[in-house]
Amino acid sequence: MKENKFFGIAFIAVLLLSFIFVATQIPGAHSSPKDLPIGLVLEDEGNMGQTFVEMIQKNSQATKESPFKWVVLKNEQEMQEKLANQELYGAIYIPKDFSEKYASFQTPTPTSALLKIYINQGKNANVANIVTQALSTMVGKMNDNVSAQLLAVTDKNNIPLNANQARTYSTPIQGEIVNVHETGKLSNAPLSFFQPIWISSLFSAILLWFTGRNRKFNSVLEQLKFRGFQALIAIIIGLFGGYLLTWYSTWMLDYKFADFNHVALFLSLTCATFILLILAITTWIQFASLPIFVLLMFFGLPLLQIAPEMLPSF
Repeated sequence: MKENKFFGIAFIAVLLLSFIFVATQIPGAHSSPKDLPIGLVLEDEGNMGQTFVEMIQKNSQATKESPFKWVVLKNEQEMQEKLANQELYGAIYIPKDFSEKYASFQTPTPTSALLKIYINQGKNANVANIVTQALSTMVGKMNDNVSAQLLAVTDKNNIPLNANQARTYSTPIQGEIVNVHETGKLSNAPLSFFQPIWISSLFSAILLWFTGRNRKFNSVLEQLKFRGFQALIAIIIGLFGGYLLTWYSTWMLDYKFADFNHVALFLSLTCATFILLILAITTWIQFASLPIFVLLMFFGLPLLQIAPEMLPSF
C-alpha cells in the first residue's frame, strides 16, 4: 500500500512542475517595449529640422504607452558617448544640411534629405531589432507624408516633373541605418555563458560544502581559517572556470573577443561570486538551498535577453 502513494505524488509533481515552468515564461510572453531611451540630435538650424523633431515627438505622444522615451541631445559627440556608455538603445541624428536639402525640392535638381538612425546592438541585441523596425517604420511614414504633400502641390499647380524630381519626390527623406557596437556572433553570449557558469558554480559550491559539512572545530579561530580556505578555493575555482569557459567558447562556438582576458576575468569574477553565494546559503540552510538555486536558474534564464524596459510588472 505504501507504494501506491507514488501515484498521487506523480499527479502533484505534474501540477507543481507544470505551474513552475509555465510561470518562468511569463516575462517573455508578456514583454512589450516601453520608455526605451532613444537619443534625438538636431544639428540642423533650419525650420524643417525643428519641424521634423516635432513630428517625431507628436507621433510618440499619439499612443498611450509609447515604446520610446526621447532624450534630446546637444550634438553628435554627446550621442556617441551615451551610446558607448550603454545609456541609449538608439538615436536619430538630423544633420546640419537637412533643411537645405529639403529646400532643394523646389528646384529642378532636388536632393533627398538624409537622416541617420543609430542602433546600439551592444546594449541589447533583441531590442536592437525592435528599435530598427520601429524607427525605420516611423521615418518611412514621415517620408510618405512629405512625399504625398509634395506631389499634391505639384498636381494642384500642374507643375511638370523631370525624372530626377519624380525620383526624389518619391523618397524625399531617406533614413540611413548605422549599427554601433555590433554584436555579431556574440548576440547569444549571455545565454551561452549563464547556464554552464551557474551549473558549475552550483556543483562546486555543494562539493566545497561537503568538505566542511561534518567537520568539528576546536575554536572559532580554527573555523574562521577553514572558511577562509574555502573562500580561497572558491576564488581559484572561479578563476579556472572563467578562463576555461572563455576558451571553450572560442574553440567550440567560434566566439571572437576584442579582449580575451577582459571577458575571462569578468566570467571568473561571476563564477567565484556565484560559488561563494551558493556556499554561504547552503552552509546556512543545507540541502533546502538546492531547489532554490535550481528554480533561480530556470526563472533567470528567460530574463537574460529581456531589457528592463520590456519586463511586465510581474
